[in-house]
Amino acid sequence: MSPIFRRSEKKNPADRVVTLIGKPGCHLCDDAQEVIEKVCAEVGASWEKKDITEDAELHRLYWEQIPVVLVDGAQHDFWRVQEERLRRALTG
Repeated sequence: MSPIFRRSEKKNPADRVVTLIGKPGCHLCDDAQEVIEKVCAEVGASWEKKDITEDAELHRLYWEQIPVVLVDGAQHDFWRVQEERLRRALTG
């Protein structure tokens, strides 16, 4: 089968990284962190948190959307994180 038509390989959740981009004092960011911590613990994925107040480029890109969630560096969600959608992204 041609590489163009080959299905993308399913990644192991342990190889996935979720990034939460937010700022201190943001209640939506706190809510998103709770969901991320829960889902990542369940599926074995790692996660990290980045503060837009400490990174000018992140602030420029995302200040109107926080919290923003990236999965493996690609934007997955913003404002509200849906638990089941994040779980599917990490395991599907």
